[in-house]
Order: sequence, then C-alpha cells, then structure tokens
Amino acid sequence: MEKRRVVVTGLGTVNPTGKNLEESWNNIKAGYCGIGEITAFDTTEFKVKLAGEVKDFDPSDIISKKETRHMARFTQMAVTAAAAALSDAGLTVISEGGKDVEAEQEELKKHCNPARIGVSISCGIGGLGNIEEQHSRGMEKGFEKVSPFFVPMAISNMAAGQVAIRFGLKGMCTCPVTACAGGSNAIGDSFHRIRDGYEELMVCGGAESCITELGIGGFSNMKALSQSSDPARASIPFDKDRSGFVMGEGSGILVLEELEHAKARGAHIYCEILGYGANCDAYHITSPDPSAAGASACMKLCLEDGGVAPEDVDYINAHGTSTHLNDLTETNAVHKVFGDHASKLAVSSTKSMTGHLLGGAGGVEGVFTAMAVHDGFIPATVGLKEADPECDLDYVPGEGRKQDIRYALSNSLGFGGHNACLLFGKYE
Repeated sequence: MEKRRVVVTGLGTVNPTGKNLEESWNNIKAGYCGIGEITAFDTTEFKVKLAGEVKDFDPSDIISKKETRHMARFTQMAVTAAAAALSDAGLTVISEGGKDVEAEQEELKKHCNPARIGVSISCGIGGLGNIEEQHSRGMEKGFEKVSPFFVPMAISNMAAGQVAIRFGLKGMCTCPVTACAGGSNAIGDSFHRIRDGYEELMVCGGAESCITELGIGGFSNMKALSQSSDPARASIPFDKDRSGFVMGEGSGILVLEELEHAKARGAHIYCEILGYGANCDAYHITSPDPSAAGASACMKLCLEDGGVAPEDVDYINAHGTSTHLNDLTETNAVHKVFGDHASKLAVSSTKSMTGHLLGGAGGVEGVFTAMAVHDGFIPATVGLKEADPECDLDYVPGEGRKQDIRYALSNSLGFGGHNACLLFGKYE
C-alpha cells in the first residue's frame, strides 16, 4: 500500500514561555527562560525552589467556568492548546468561554468527517494535584466525601477524552503513557495512523501539570531535580555544572493532516512529518542505557522510516534534561548515528527555557521543532556556559540562530527506557 504524506497544519501551546503559540515562539527565539520560583505551594521546607510554571493561566476564555471546575489543570491546558491548534488549522472558530460548542462542532464538520479525526494526547502522571487534594479531603471528612469528579479529573487519558468531547472527534482517541517519551509517541502514532489511511486528521501531543508538593517531593527524593536557586543556572543541559532537571508544566498540540486533504481545503502547511521511531532500552527503571544503544537505534529507526540519510539532518531538538546521565547518553547516541556529520549538526534543548514537562515535553518540543523548520530558526540552549568535556556537540549556547532547516529530529527519552524520535521536514 502506498504511504500517504502527512503535514502539520495547526499548532497550539501553553507552556512556561507563553500562553499561546505566538507569544511562546517569540520568547523561544529571544532566549527567554520561563523558569522561576514556585508559587503553586509554599516551598519553605523544600530543597527545590524553582519550576517552569505557567503563570496566571486562565482557561475561562476557552472553557466554561462550570467545566473548568471538573477538569484537572493538565486537562485544562490540553483543551486550551487543542482549541488553539484546531483554530490555527482553520478547522473551527472557538466560542468565548465554550458557550457555543455545537457551533464549533458544526464548523469543523464543514472541513472533515469527525469520524475521520482522531485524538492522541499523552500525560505521564495525570491530575496529581487533584489526588493530593481529594486524599486530604478524605482523611479529614471520610473517603465517601471525596468529589464524584475525582476519578475523571485524575486519570491521565482525560485530556484526550475532553478534547474529543469538546470538538466531537470520533476517530481513535488514546493516551500513550510512556513517561517523558509520551508526547512524542502520541505524535508519532498519529502520524502513522494518517499515513496508513485510518484517519485524515489527528489532534496530538502531550500535557502535564504536577508542580505539587507530592510531585516535587517525589522527584527531589530521587535526586533528579536541580536545587539551584538561580533560574538562569537551574535547567542547563550539557553544561558541566548541571545538577538535575527542572519541573515544567503545560501542553503542546499539533494538528496532523493527510497532504491531499489539507491541499483540498487550502490549509496552511507548517512542515511535513516524515518519520517516527520508537523502542525501549530494556535496561533500568530510571537510568538510560549508558551504551546509548536504545537511543541511537531509535533515531536510526526514525530516519529509516522517513527515508532520510543521517547527513541530511540539520537540527536535533534534544531530550536534553540537564541530568548527567541523560545528556551524556544522548550525546553518545548522536555520535553513533551521525558519525562525522555529528560535528556539523545543531543540537539544542528547549528544556533550558521551559523545564521538563514530562508527558507534555514531546508535545511542546514537537511544536517548537515544527516552528524551527517552518521559520528557519534554531532555538538556543540558554544558560549553557561551559559544556561538559564529554558533551562535545554544537549545543547552540546562549543565543538561537537563523538557519535554513531541511530536516530536524525531536528526541524524547523516558523513564522505563522508553525512546521516541520524530522527523520533521520542510514542506515541498
């Protein structure tokens, strides 16, 4: 069967660098760091003081106040980003405060059969804040007094479910839960669904929001988080002084569409998605395989899937978490895959500006990689002052650069050994 071409026609995001695509991408290009002091809870007794929060997030322009009360924060962010992506794709017009959902759905039906539009939105942990809140309520008042909305607010798949419900999308609806690789798995699986003829469009990406006492405490006790008090020196991937990742929150959503369908309705095309690789280290619950066998094999699978030679790749949006093992392993994987061409690649980590969004990371970084290809701009690894001697690639320190990008990869490497890689290309 002939494989169909798949393009990106809509983008939406809510993340620490901005509450919409334009604001966020402008800040990414300017090298703005969205990391700051935690305001979600009192950190007096915590060693970790910093996170990438979405400050002053208000979903009421998109979601009715009643619905907001029944959605966890990660779901609110996913619905907001998905609404922006669908509007950006020219598929619907979003009503203020979700007051006319039926009109939104009718507008969408003019462009595509809802049964041929699927949803795949990852979330790694779900409504952790709601779990904490309702557990406290149960301990105080008895567990039969917890909210009847507790379970549908807390479960990870509800971002995907609520997006499908809001817009009446009746194709496949799923939620990959593969830790930090989940957002990229969601995009890659969606790409294959369209390429192989199951759907015409997919709304895909990731969302996460667990900057809570339990979330920060858990990752902190694993020695995974940076304890830096300086936002400019906390999330510093590939730097010799890196000391752990910084928790972030938000959502990144892409609308993927079969090329001929997009052309027939005159859609704006950002770029093309060409390849997807996914595999597992099968090594350790949190640490990457130091041989880089899994990560390098994943990138090779992605390039083979897209029929693109390693020497044709211009840019890699790295997983780049700012942890010692991840950054070193990913660097070694790039050398294994690209050989001599590795020295000619630009490799940067936008986590230096957003922090690590866990299950939402691949979605937000997918948005940034699509924009990088579309705009011909490589984001910086901000805050990087002196690279670890063992990390010897061009990490685009300090400032981003204008550069034509024909092909770009986006890497995601998650706990449990989950690896995912996406290949984006300039649309021709």
